[in-house]
Amino acid sequence: MQGRCGGLRVSSPCPAPQPLRKARFFVSTAHTVRPSSPRPLLVRSIPALWTFAFGLWGLSRQDSVWRDEAATWQVARRSTAETVHMLGNVDVVHGLYYLLMHGLFDLFGPGTAVLRLPSVVAMAVAASCVAALGHRLAGPWAGLGGGLALGLLPAVQFYLQEGRPYALVAAGAGISTLLLVTLLEGRGRAVHWVAYGSTVALGGLLNWLSLMILPAHLATLLWTRADRATAKRWTAAAVAAATCVLPLVLFSRSQSAQVSWIPPLTWHMLIGPAILLAIGCAGALLDRPRARRLSAAAVGLPLLAVPQLGLVGLSLIQPLFLDRYVLFSLLGLALLIGVAIGAAVEAVARRRPRAAPWVLPVVMAVAVAALLPQALAKRSPASRVDDVLAAAGDIRRMKKPGDAVLFIPAARRDTWLVSPDAFAGLRDIALARGPEESGTLKGTEARPDRIRAAMLAQRRILLVTDAPGVARPPATERERAKTSVLRTHFRPVADEQARGRRVTVYERRTGAR
Repeated sequence: MQGRCGGLRVSSPCPAPQPLRKARFFVSTAHTVRPSSPRPLLVRSIPALWTFAFGLWGLSRQDSVWRDEAATWQVARRSTAETVHMLGNVDVVHGLYYLLMHGLFDLFGPGTAVLRLPSVVAMAVAASCVAALGHRLAGPWAGLGGGLALGLLPAVQFYLQEGRPYALVAAGAGISTLLLVTLLEGRGRAVHWVAYGSTVALGGLLNWLSLMILPAHLATLLWTRADRATAKRWTAAAVAAATCVLPLVLFSRSQSAQVSWIPPLTWHMLIGPAILLAIGCAGALLDRPRARRLSAAAVGLPLLAVPQLGLVGLSLIQPLFLDRYVLFSLLGLALLIGVAIGAAVEAVARRRPRAAPWVLPVVMAVAVAALLPQALAKRSPASRVDDVLAAAGDIRRMKKPGDAVLFIPAARRDTWLVSPDAFAGLRDIALARGPEESGTLKGTEARPDRIRAAMLAQRRILLVTDAPGVARPPATERERAKTSVLRTHFRPVADEQARGRRVTVYERRTGAR
C-alpha cells in the first residue's frame, strides 16, 4: 500500500509515533545541575594536609619562644619525679601535657619543632574531623569547605603553632563529636561509647574546661530528640568521663592563684563571642538537614555556642575569660561555615553547573588573601608578649666573668631555665632553692634583706626584666628591694631590649657603701 507520511509518498504505513523519554530527560537534567562531588577520602585528607602545611609555615617564628611555651620547655626537660613534685604545687591542670612533652623531648631532644609539632598534628586531626562531620551532615562540599576554613581562622592559626595543650584539646573535641554523630546515626556499638567517654576524659585531663563539650553534646541530643536508650548510654559515658576528671578539677582549685592575673569580665570582651555566634547562626540558617533530625546545625551550633556562653557564665563567678580555654568551640564555627559554602555551591550549580566546582577554590583564595596579613603577623615574634630566647642571646653578649644576675619578676628566670648555657659563669644571687628542688616553675628566692646584702657585695649585676611596654610595677617586697638597691647603689652602663624582654647591665657607683 502507498500512503503519505509527512507529505512524502511511501509504500508502507507511517510508523506509530514514539513517546518522549521524559524520565531519562529529567534524570540527565538533574545530573547536570549537581557538580561532581569530591570523594570521601579527599574530603577528609585535603583539610588535614592544608592545616598541617599552615602549621609548618614559619614554625620556628624566627627562633623565638615566649613565656607560656617556656613553661612547657623547662618542665619537659625535668625528670618524671621532678615533674610530679612540681604538679603538687603548681600547674597541675597541665600535668598530662607536661608528661607527654617530657616523653617527646626525651625521644627527639628539645627544640621549637618538637615543642610545636604536636599542636600542628592535633589541629590537622581536628580539621579532618570537621570535614568528616560536614560530609556526613551537609554533603561533601560543606565538609571540604568546613575543614579548610578551620585552618584559616585567626585564633586557630595562633594556637596551631603553640607549645601548649589547646590544639590537642581541639583534636579530642573533634574526635568525640564525630563519635557522637556515629552513635546518633545508629551505626555505633559499645566500643564507640567507650571510645567516646575515653576521648572526653582525655580532653578533660589536658584541660578540664574542655568538659564544657558535654553540655554542648547534650544540646545536640535534645535537638535531635535522641531515643531513651541512646540518652541513657550517653549519660553513662558522660558521667564516667566527668568522674575521671573530677579529682583534677578539685585539686586544681587549690592552685587557683595561678589565674588571678586574668581580668574580670567586661562588656567589650563579649564582642568577639557575639560576632562568632552571629556567624554561626547565619550558617545554621543555611543548613538543609539531609537526615530526619540530625543536621549540621544541630551539631555545630551547640558546639560553638555552649562553651562560649559557659565560659562567660564561669567568668561571672571567677575571671577565666580567655579564648584559648574554649578554642575547641571553633570547630562548630568551621562546620557552620562549611554549611554556608556548601549552600553556595548548590546555588551556583542550579544556574551554572560548570562553574559550581570553582566556588570553593575562589572562596578559599579570597579568604587567604584577606587573612594573609594576620597569618604573617601570627608567625612573627611580635605576635607574642615576649621572647625568652632573645634575652638569652643578649646575656651571652653582655656578661663578663664574675657577674651576678637578677630577675624582676622572678618568673623571668625562665630565660635561664630554657637556655642555661647562656648563663654559664653567672651567679643567681637571689635564688635560695632551684625550681626542681622547690617543685616550682621559677624557684624560691631568699628574704629581701639577704637579697639586698648579696647585691651590695657585687660589682656588676645583669638584670633580666620585661621591656617597658609590658613591664609592671614591682609587686612584691623582694622586687621592691631589688629595684631600690639598683637605683641607689648602681648605675646602668648597658641596656638591650628585644621582643618584650630587657637586659640591663648595672655597675656599682664609685664611692657607694
